[in-house]
Amino acid sequence: MGEKKVGVVTRYFHKISVAAIMLEDDLRVGSKIRFEGATTKFEMNVDSMQIDRADIETGSKGQEIAIKVSERVREKDVVYSIE
Repeated sequence: MGEKKVGVVTRYFHKISVAAIMLEDDLRVGSKIRFEGATTKFEMNVDSMQIDRADIETGSKGQEIAIKVSERVREKDVVYSIE
């Protein structure tokens, strides 16, 4: 099982459980990801992604995307793609 760093959490919107992630690599809907930080560690599947409230299928390096998350995340948590 391989994994690679795909981004870092830049903001978390707790009322709607959405994380903003600055991508360092491509990420697509359907990918399995893991959040890891000082007090964060969980895996989930990416069900949808948005940029400026518009749905997208793939996010590219350098883009800041938003995804709905299943648990609380924190700024600077690292996001890994699990293959």
